[in-house]
Amino acid sequence: MDTGLFIALLNPTIALALGAAFLVLWTYQRHRPYLAVLAFSYCVSAPGFLFQYFTLPIGMALTKLVSNICFTIAGCCLSGAIVARYGRKVPHVGIGVLAGGGLASFCWFLFVEPDLTWRILAMNFAFGGISLLVAAELRPVRNNGPTEKILFLLSLLSGLNFFVRTLVVVIAHGPFTSYDGFYGSSYWTTALLSHALLSLLIALCLFTAAALDVMKALKAETHTDPLSGLLNRRGFEERAEFLLQRCAAAKFPVALVLADLDHFKALNDVHGHAAGDRVIADFAAKLRSATGARGAAGRIGGEEFAVLLPLSDLAAARLFAEAVRTLYSAGGIDGLPAGTKVTASFGVAARSGEEALEPLMRRADEALYKAKKNGRDSVRLSFERPEAVFVPEPSRAG
Repeated sequence: MDTGLFIALLNPTIALALGAAFLVLWTYQRHRPYLAVLAFSYCVSAPGFLFQYFTLPIGMALTKLVSNICFTIAGCCLSGAIVARYGRKVPHVGIGVLAGGGLASFCWFLFVEPDLTWRILAMNFAFGGISLLVAAELRPVRNNGPTEKILFLLSLLSGLNFFVRTLVVVIAHGPFTSYDGFYGSSYWTTALLSHALLSLLIALCLFTAAALDVMKALKAETHTDPLSGLLNRRGFEERAEFLLQRCAAAKFPVALVLADLDHFKALNDVHGHAAGDRVIADFAAKLRSATGARGAAGRIGGEEFAVLLPLSDLAAARLFAEAVRTLYSAGGIDGLPAGTKVTASFGVAARSGEEALEPLMRRADEALYKAKKNGRDSVRLSFERPEAVFVPEPSRAG
């Protein structure tokens, strides 16, 4: 196999391999449609490269048009998938204008005023503009993690490659008047090799992002209670420890609320476990809605729940608990007989100094015990503070 043919087949092979890999990923993660778009993008780019080297029976001009249409579709899909992966709104209009403008210019310099050099500039500038548009969309999220930063830099590098490399090579070795010897030129060689390298780097980064997505999903499953949708005990403790450290560093107040559903065992015995599950799910939904994104809410036992509230003192946490208690006791629950009242008891403790999670939970649990003992459907506060550890000062000589 001669070198020219090897280089010509390099990119289609890479593109098909990457497309197949993303397709396999998507079959296991159907809830991430951007993976299917990536697979389609890489697969469509493969015939684009083949039709640059091999001419279809429709003639050279139309073959080149088909090839560049494949490139354009692939570029639009790739850029859209990257932007969508990071939760950004895909700039369809901007991508469409750049892609459409590039293809229109290509057609003009292919059929109206044939000029190979201007066709090269038109398509490369269009793809460069799309790459820079992707970089602009990734800019707000570039510091969210390593993959975001790498993809942002690769988008910038891709844009510069389409603009700078093309101009440098055209100025140094152009203009190109025909396809005779074109596929052995420095432009075509650098274009293929730079595209192969950037494709591999972008795909590797996207594979890493997909792997991180899977790891985050698995972690979420191991830290989430499936019935309530809240954090389980392990997840709550990890999240609470993190928030306590953040609040200690910033000198912010923190409070803990423990809640326990009243007479839950009796409710299960009378109405069945399915009704008990609905009660837990309903209470968890109200607790999650009241907590919002500011704190951490978890189901730490059968019918016991915990909420850590940053930026809240004892009074604010009491208002939170009273609001949830009132809301819950006043509403009915689907699946239970009309008039069935379900209530909850609450214990509240505010953090003292840099008190750890365990003693804070112990004090809140003592307050919760008082609420259960004194009639339930109430909120009790812990006014106690953890015992200070006395450390004698070293004696000073003379």
